[in-house]
Amino acid sequence: MGKLTVGALRAVLVVVLAGAVFVQASMVWALATDPENGSLPLTPLRVITILGMVSVQVAVVCVWRLVTMVRRGTVFSHAAFRYVDVVIGAIVAAALVWFAVTALNAPGQRADPGVTVIMGGVGVAILGVALIVFVLRTLLAQAVARDVEAAQMQAELDEVI
Repeated sequence: MGKLTVGALRAVLVVVLAGAVFVQASMVWALATDPENGSLPLTPLRVITILGMVSVQVAVVCVWRLVTMVRRGTVFSHAAFRYVDVVIGAIVAAALVWFAVTALNAPGQRADPGVTVIMGGVGVAILGVALIVFVLRTLLAQAVARDVEAAQMQAELDEVI
């Protein structure tokens, strides 16, 4: 990965992290100061939003660490699996948070259940992203295994020469 790509990705990660912290802080502020006057139970939605932002923050930090490993050339190691596994867990947590929002929103959508179906579909799509990252984890495992195998073969070749 080139310096420009790493820099651009890190800039995006910083913006996403700052946005997540801002939303999280806004929800904490709203929990502390704003009484519930809406038709939906706002307190559970605010708490769910805070939890959702935690999953975003965890994923961003892990992706940052993975980008650092890529930049250093150490991503093809067993240490990378920890970060990839946490990213998968964060995505699954985000999907569960989304399903909770869908469940809280569903009673208000009785007249138009299509909204609930669409929201459920978005939750399934989020789970699909977790599955895609899991497939990429499998590819990483294969690459690490090949890297170990190549190192062993190089060591054997060095002994012969």
